[in-house]
Amino acid sequence: MTPLVEAEGIVKEFRAGARGLLGRRPRLRALDAVSLALAPGESVGLVGESGCGKSTLARVLGLVLGADAGRLRFEGTAVEALGRRGRRGFRRAVQMVFQDPFGSLNPRLTVRSIVAEPLAIHGRAERGAALEEQLRSLLRAVGLEGAHLGRYPHELSGGQRQRVAIARALALGPRLVIADEPLSALDVSVQSQILNLLLDLREAHGLGYLFISHDLAAVEHIAERVAVMYLGRIVEQGPRDAIFAAPRHPYTRALVDAVPDLTVGHPAVPAAPVAEVPSLLSPPPGCPYHPRCPRAIARCRGELPALAPTGGHPVACHAPLD
Repeated sequence: MTPLVEAEGIVKEFRAGARGLLGRRPRLRALDAVSLALAPGESVGLVGESGCGKSTLARVLGLVLGADAGRLRFEGTAVEALGRRGRRGFRRAVQMVFQDPFGSLNPRLTVRSIVAEPLAIHGRAERGAALEEQLRSLLRAVGLEGAHLGRYPHELSGGQRQRVAIARALALGPRLVIADEPLSALDVSVQSQILNLLLDLREAHGLGYLFISHDLAAVEHIAERVAVMYLGRIVEQGPRDAIFAAPRHPYTRALVDAVPDLTVGHPAVPAAPVAEVPSLLSPPPGCPYHPRCPRAIARCRGELPALAPTGGHPVACHAPLD
């Protein structure tokens, strides 16, 4: 099956920090040769610590940012070869839901205008009473009432704002929704409601998700496949059950072990990595995880491991777990 969206060797750099003696600012490599394929209707979880490049990858996959190197394909065709019409088709098929539902909604627009805007831009808006029903139908799909159409974002709760953001993403009938930390800005009591809403929409519309989160419990609930990022690189990916039951990369093991175990008689004992996260401005040589890894060997300090299948699914590690 041809992937709906496929990234191959994506590199993205940013200028960061103060200018040096020659007037140049150092480059921060947020994505370093990242490859990821998303099949139609598939839900993929993307996990890792803050600052590892998850959101940057989301924005490249959603055409919010351009890549500095590598290739992005849509249904097998390189994005740069799509042309204007093809890119519009890409944007209809791939929509985003951002972390902060207040910051991603225009505070000067009503919910009616926010949800109708993508329909108008892409020529999908009905007229008159038909448009009103079109908008009400989108709100019903996310658990809101038609009365919310006349409200402004500041008049809504955090959960309601995120539902509006999801309704806006659904307006063009996407095939893939990139959800970038969609739960982290919400109250704990609301997070499960939004997660269940995403699951219901997947069943109702055949949606695929790229679900980005540091909450592994949520990822385990929604994803069929999981990719793990560390310092701008994917270090392990595979089926959800394999990643959670038998992770092969020590970093993945540490993330899984850090999830609290609330079972009676089994207190959580997180296996935190050793040392601090290195800076992307000066990543360590060899495997970027080796300064924190209890299994590091001499080879890890000088040779960057490639992401390759070992023991059933791809892992970038010279000393993978059994």
